[in-house]
Amino acid sequence: MMVAAVILAGGRATRMGGGDKPLLALRDRPLLAHVIDRLDPQVEAMAISANGDPARFAAYDLPVLPDATPDFPGPLAGIVAGMDWAAAKGFSHILSAPGDTPFLPADLVVRLARHPFAMAESRGRKHPVVALWPVVLREAIRKALAGGERRVGRVAAEFGARSVRFDGPEDPFFNVNTPEDLDEAQNRLAT
Repeated sequence: MMVAAVILAGGRATRMGGGDKPLLALRDRPLLAHVIDRLDPQVEAMAISANGDPARFAAYDLPVLPDATPDFPGPLAGIVAGMDWAAAKGFSHILSAPGDTPFLPADLVVRLARHPFAMAESRGRKHPVVALWPVVLREAIRKALAGGERRVGRVAAEFGARSVRFDGPEDPFFNVNTPEDLDEAQNRLAT
């Protein structure tokens, strides 16, 4: 199994007041840098899925993949763009992960890779945006997206993604959606 990571950084961050949430500072480093640090040892390559000016991510020296559709259809479009990029590079799977999840597990890929298609689960909640996607599904997912589907969880369920539980005292899939979440993440890193 050849795995490339696609970091989903194209959201509008409305609950944070707009802007690029993955570029917000967490302990003097952007959230995105924390995500990259967590994923880099687990995959063969990485790319960032984001619309707009790719220069804002230049410091990371990673490909920046825009959605193929201009109307910000959500993370599913980023997953399809990532699959297209990965297929062109010869990868069999992509790991999708949001750019605002700084505590991803060090064994994420190893555990998800026990299944051909798998998504993370913690504390009784499925995280379909944190998933290992077989690239061979890209045309079927593109068709679902073109048909109006926007829910990653629905697509993952439709194509048979298995849930893999990650238990522990802290939620490894904690994501920063609000200023309060950012404060919580700062506190979590301080301990």
